[in-house]
Amino acid sequence: MKDNQEELFPIVDEDGNITGAATRGECHSGTKLLHPVVHLHVFNSQGELYLQKRPEWKDIQPGKWDTAVGGHVDLGECIEEALRREVREELGLTDYTPEQITHYVFESEREKELVFVYKTVYDGEIAPSDELDGGRFWTVTDIKKHLGKGVFTPNFESELNRVNLIN
Repeated sequence: MKDNQEELFPIVDEDGNITGAATRGECHSGTKLLHPVVHLHVFNSQGELYLQKRPEWKDIQPGKWDTAVGGHVDLGECIEEALRREVREELGLTDYTPEQITHYVFESEREKELVFVYKTVYDGEIAPSDELDGGRFWTVTDIKKHLGKGVFTPNFESELNRVNLIN
């Protein structure tokens, strides 16, 4: 399995206005074309945070633990549609209430993303798809213990600090 490098993403300005389109391959090749993504942080009622394990075949950050749901917005799709689609595809969830936290620009050596961040509290069954290498709930203590040790994606760690998800 591997990512479809020809998949089309919208190119946006920092306010989220669409200015063009480019393929996944173009967006992830160091061009720094700003493209929108959605993240959903899933907490249970005990305050634990669900994290997904990225599969080894991913082109970015393989094998690392990451935000419960993270995905690209497809060309022609609004942010909320992308969020619902990604959550359904990655975790099998359809009955949840997302709360938007913020949006920000994330930049790495290979790409630049406009990240729309949501959270939800969910105690039902989670069924990670084969797009992921599984997932589990982590206590805040366990997350803090593993920060800075290469266990999590840099994006997840920077987002934790940025949006103050765990105290």
